[in-house]
Amino acid sequence: MSKTILVTHQKGGVGKSTLTFNLAQNISKNAKVAVLDFDLQGSLSQLKELVTDFEIIPFKDEIDDIPKLDYDFIFIDTPPYLSNHLPKLIAIADLVIIPTKAGILDLLAIKGTLELIEDANKTADTLVVFNMIKANTTLTIDILIGLEEYNVKIANTHISDLVAFTRSVLVKEVKNDKNAQKQLDKLTREILRSLI
Repeated sequence: MSKTILVTHQKGGVGKSTLTFNLAQNISKNAKVAVLDFDLQGSLSQLKELVTDFEIIPFKDEIDDIPKLDYDFIFIDTPPYLSNHLPKLIAIADLVIIPTKAGILDLLAIKGTLELIEDANKTADTLVVFNMIKANTTLTIDILIGLEEYNVKIANTHISDLVAFTRSVLVKEVKNDKNAQKQLDKLTREILRSLI
């Protein structure tokens, strides 16, 4: 039976598509993986012909068919705004990942996403991932404190703002950067443990 992983945040610029790509690429080494691109910008869909290790499926308005797809893992990349589809996508997700930067505006923007998740009783199946984190910043601690009121799990692994992650979409991997690969492997293990 497939596991559905929704990657969502109503704020743009938090690295949802890049993180989705990298996680799908990493997991596809040992599993059959698909990425559903629900973002109308179609960033990931434009890579469809270049990607060989997993399948990218452009947005289709057939949410009820997602659980029937024949993959081990299905990642869903969402747009950076409140979509009519989001409540239904949250409902079918086995895990909801919310990538966020460590910024005050990101913390404010996450509230709406977390409220939708709470309404769907999916808080226990949600993981906030600090993404694109700048080195040597104390702001991450401030944001961690701000997130405490939401009672949501926060990934132990933080993904740094490394060129390797951005470039990975072109070269299909981050393994040439040991630090980036280590972070991605650690986060992948956390996600897999959350799905068990």
